[in-house]
Amino acid sequence: MPNYRISIDLSDLYLELEPYSLREYGQPFSLYILEGDNPDDVCSSFMNRIQNELLKKDKTIKTRILCRKVRRLLRIDRIECL
Repeated sequence: MPNYRISIDLSDLYLELEPYSLREYGQPFSLYILEGDNPDDVCSSFMNRIQNELLKKDKTIKTRILCRKVRRLLRIDRIECL
């Protein structure tokens, strides 16, 4: 499976993610390298990764609502195959 470099924009969400102390997602703009079959698979796995990290920290209704906001507000600026 090829590796993809994915550029993420969390500027609408990163302040809401601060109370969960997710060190990896504390910045509004980030680059990640992920492995996947195609770009759609990489995007989906990245969103699932953020949501799983949030739900590990706290399983309340507030966190579940935030997970839906992640699906809606997370922006993927660029995907490159390496």
